[in-house]
Amino acid sequence: MSKPRPLTTQNLRPTPARAGGGRERATLVARALESIEVGSHSFSAASKLFDKTTRERSWLLYAWCRRCDDIADNQDKGGPLGDQGTPKDAEDRIQAIRVLTRRALEGQPTADFAFDALGMVASECGLTYEMANDVIGGFAMDATGFAPKNENDMLRYSYHVAGAVGIMMAKIMGVHEDDGETLDRANDLGLAFQIANISRDVVEDAAAGRVYIPATWLEEAGLTPGEHAKEENRFVLASIMPRMIALMQKHEDAARLGAKRLPFRSRWAVLSAANIYGAIGRKVLDRGQNAWNTRTRVNGLEKGWHVTTAFFQALWNRPAGPQEPIIWSRHDFRPVAGW
Repeated sequence: MSKPRPLTTQNLRPTPARAGGGRERATLVARALESIEVGSHSFSAASKLFDKTTRERSWLLYAWCRRCDDIADNQDKGGPLGDQGTPKDAEDRIQAIRVLTRRALEGQPTADFAFDALGMVASECGLTYEMANDVIGGFAMDATGFAPKNENDMLRYSYHVAGAVGIMMAKIMGVHEDDGETLDRANDLGLAFQIANISRDVVEDAAAGRVYIPATWLEEAGLTPGEHAKEENRFVLASIMPRMIALMQKHEDAARLGAKRLPFRSRWAVLSAANIYGAIGRKVLDRGQNAWNTRTRVNGLEKGWHVTTAFFQALWNRPAGPQEPIIWSRHDFRPVAGW
């Protein structure tokens, strides 16, 4: 009777690196489509305007973003926040995201389709760990109770949770790493989207113990963080929205200059998303103190109008840009030391 050989590292074979952790691309794309259709109707609608390859890649990237958000916030498919546990629990969740992301980008299986989806699209488009880690930095900021003190803080947070995703999307659309100007404008689009989200979700965020409006803005309006979203304070809260939406508009207009350089289908999709998210911000402004009585939405008919408008904007392709000179770049918003 032979003795079993002891298990040593010499007996183990390294797992060969394969894009997507060895999963079939079609399977990952199908799962990613399910993720975006549940998680974001607006992004799902806009993504269908891309050519087939870009469309599928955008779904793969979205699946990773959605899964990271769910892990960081201990939630399911963007639903209500789960129990956040201790600071150590939050730190462990962020570390898990980093480990799985690095493993996916090294072509190793992760046992999570969303991370394998990132590995697949990264191999096809040259996405790097540095790009992904910028996005993870936003989840880390939330996990540690971040709240912006000033406008620069809010924009830095917006870079990590949305601008950095815009840069990865630009890579998916074929923008070369050397085209810094277009990558800067992709960041602007993410900033505009996030400012619209912050404006729309003030009350919802406050209920979860989060504040993303700069403390200096609230102080100037006579509001106290944590009390600012109460019903009796919403008339004053609404007085901050012109400033918020003007900032959104500035970055939205800058983003349109970047869209000008994209292929037509990608330009149409980007402008459609810009129109839809810009409309959300402007609706918040128009609704005044009633903006948070119900969730501000863009309905199906309105989305159709914005997509149609974007088609002609993409054909005309002569955006005016923001009223003030563009003196900023994506590098002004990164990195955040310690996140």
